[in-house]
Amino acid sequence: MYVVTGERMRQIDRYTMDQIGISETTLMESAGTAAFRQIKSIVKPESRTAVLIGAGNNGGDGFVITRHLKERGAAVDVWIIPPLEKIQGTARVHMDIYTSSGHSCLSFSDDPDELFRALPGYTCIIDAMLGTGVEGPLREPYDRIVKEVNGSRAEVIAIDIPSGLPAEENGSFDDAVKADRTVVLQAPKETAFLYPYADYYGEWTVADIGIPDKAFRACGADCRMRMREEVRTSVPERKADGHKGTYGKGLIIGGSEQMPGAVSLTTRAALRTGTGLLTAALPEDILHIVTGTAAEATCLPLRSDEGEITSGSLAGLDLSPYDGIALGPGMGRRHPYSLSRLFDGFGGLVVIDADGLYHLARELGDWRQKRKASVIITPHPGEMAMLTGKTIEEVEKNRFTLSREFATEYGMTVVLKGAYTIVSDPDGRQWVNPTGNPALAKGGSGDTLTGMILAAALQSNDPIEGVLNAVYVHGLAADQLILERHEASVTASDVIEQFPFALASLKKQLY
Repeated sequence: MYVVTGERMRQIDRYTMDQIGISETTLMESAGTAAFRQIKSIVKPESRTAVLIGAGNNGGDGFVITRHLKERGAAVDVWIIPPLEKIQGTARVHMDIYTSSGHSCLSFSDDPDELFRALPGYTCIIDAMLGTGVEGPLREPYDRIVKEVNGSRAEVIAIDIPSGLPAEENGSFDDAVKADRTVVLQAPKETAFLYPYADYYGEWTVADIGIPDKAFRACGADCRMRMREEVRTSVPERKADGHKGTYGKGLIIGGSEQMPGAVSLTTRAALRTGTGLLTAALPEDILHIVTGTAAEATCLPLRSDEGEITSGSLAGLDLSPYDGIALGPGMGRRHPYSLSRLFDGFGGLVVIDADGLYHLARELGDWRQKRKASVIITPHPGEMAMLTGKTIEEVEKNRFTLSREFATEYGMTVVLKGAYTIVSDPDGRQWVNPTGNPALAKGGSGDTLTGMILAAALQSNDPIEGVLNAVYVHGLAADQLILERHEASVTASDVIEQFPFALASLKKQLY
């Protein structure tokens, strides 16, 4: 499923009409009909429904939806917000079809107060006022209408995007319809995955309106939401004749006296995700922590000073026996580490997280020249701010753009964590992860994800598939856990123990 900006969606619509040959009238009929199919179970015969219609294509969709609702006997009032002469183009065509079918409209401009008097009596309000081209403060009369809608007790259903909300990241707005649910047309917009915008969508679903995949590809759409079926079919099966060497030889470097649990969580997560052979390189002072919690891993104790791995012992590591390395969880910042020199000549997979990102940020210039596509970094917003020289607020407002730019500039795969984690690869492709919940907003969650990514990428023919699957299953495990416990009580260890069940549920389609 593609994720688009408003401008990209307009390009796709235009290509569909001009190059593929589906007329705008047909496309609008398809959009309204697809939305109706998702709405019809909500609008009961006893419901009293208002459809608020604007001047653009969003309003045209509203006419199609209302026509179908009325044809099945629903009690629906259509309120046209702008003066009638403002309804033009294809929206006008569908208004004429609607009225020619014997249905009537109410005009807001004739008596604005009439709508405001009527709103408290509706049990359902369908928002078809403003589409994806809106940005900035709402103008009269939409500003007042939005406030009245948000203050009503009716169930509010937005079509494609809540009125007043921008479609892409960093868009400004003062207020927007606060929908209970949104029927997204064909492809979700960026703001469905970004806060605070996402709060306005409510529960959202996607209505397929029949735009061919070719239109998305021709218009350069390169961002997708990772779907369950894609994960289910791409998680590799264990071979009947496989052995421990078949599933990757991994090395995890990290841990310190202050943060011994981080490297333990990463190690346990990698083991649970299926790594064949795993070694943990860690300060000799905390060797017992990992041997006591992850008996299946071998350990490589390193000289330490002030509880952290010394620069010399890290630089002296022989990486040649390993297919992939994860570095950073809990390793600390007291000693200077040159990751560029450490991984120079290493041809395997590298995953860098946590304190490893701090050391990476100090030598980014060296990495720009290397452009190693096999390097995966997993920053949270604060770490992404450190890497880019931006503020956390700037990162959160530009999650799509900043992660893509960093990935393409440095030739790395970027896993920008957070609500709806975004994965960007060096070719500029992006994926949004739909799983996960606030139970993961807890120390140790990132450490577990690092171990999962290392293990899953080592077992996949295409490492990016492994990364995407690890992110998805990490969130899925948390989603399953909160079905039986409060999200505040979930720990990173709980998530690790849930991995086997999350993976099994994908194959058995139990969840």
